[in-house]
Amino acid sequence: MNATLDALLPEDVARKAEATGVAKAQRDTLTLFTLALLAGAFIALGAMFSTLVSVGIGDLLPYGLARLAIGTVFALGLILVVVCGAELFTGDVLMTIAWAGRRLKTGAMLRVWAIVLVGNLVGAAGTALLVFLSGHPFAGAGGVAVAALDIARAKSELGLVQAFFLGVMCNVLVCLAVWASLAARSVTDKILVIVPPVAAFVAAGFEHSVANFYYLTMGLLLRHLAPDSFWHGRGLAPDQFAMLTPGTFVIGQAVVVLGNLLGGAALVALVYWLAYLRPRGEGRP
Repeated sequence: MNATLDALLPEDVARKAEATGVAKAQRDTLTLFTLALLAGAFIALGAMFSTLVSVGIGDLLPYGLARLAIGTVFALGLILVVVCGAELFTGDVLMTIAWAGRRLKTGAMLRVWAIVLVGNLVGAAGTALLVFLSGHPFAGAGGVAVAALDIARAKSELGLVQAFFLGVMCNVLVCLAVWASLAARSVTDKILVIVPPVAAFVAAGFEHSVANFYYLTMGLLLRHLAPDSFWHGRGLAPDQFAMLTPGTFVIGQAVVVLGNLLGGAALVALVYWLAYLRPRGEGRP
């Protein structure tokens, strides 16, 4: 393959993304689900880290810089997915490039997405449960738990149309991060190209469905299971977070998933397919 600055050229990245999509579809169900569990857990760890860093940071930094710091540490999640190996739904929508080139059937692509999405949900929600049981949210005199509840409340109060387009914008950036990582040859290069797009989507407040599986699960756990001492100590009550319900979780995240799908598939994968891999007339470059 050609390389510039020791990285793959964009056309070579498109071919690599297409081949990767075909390879994913050939994996058995257990392998896909196991790798999806890991991805959900990895993204959850990034979300946990960003929640922790958000505590009190607004008192120290201007709004933009505070958001930048929160987004930068969140990148841990996607770095672990790419470097350690895992299957993340929001990245796997890039399989659309193989589907567009007729190297992948619709059913095979949908099978991967379904298995991976369920695995991501279980991995992220399971990690939220483990973090809750560890007592971590009650660190900082319960400040981490308050931050987690505020994050979950804000996500639950989004209108569906807004949530959809926040999901679209999020996955444009996530898929560009994954796309750029395909061009990179070293672990260091992969990390360097992942951090800016991820920091950008988090700083901007865009919506990532798998991260939300963690945030909203944590919010539900805290609302229903946090001890009275936490509520009394912080001067709060569970009723202040009444919007955190399984129903709002399911409906809201179904919309975000669709937005993530459109953003990554149509605005990244299909655009690069049109640019580099679409059939051309004989003799045309």
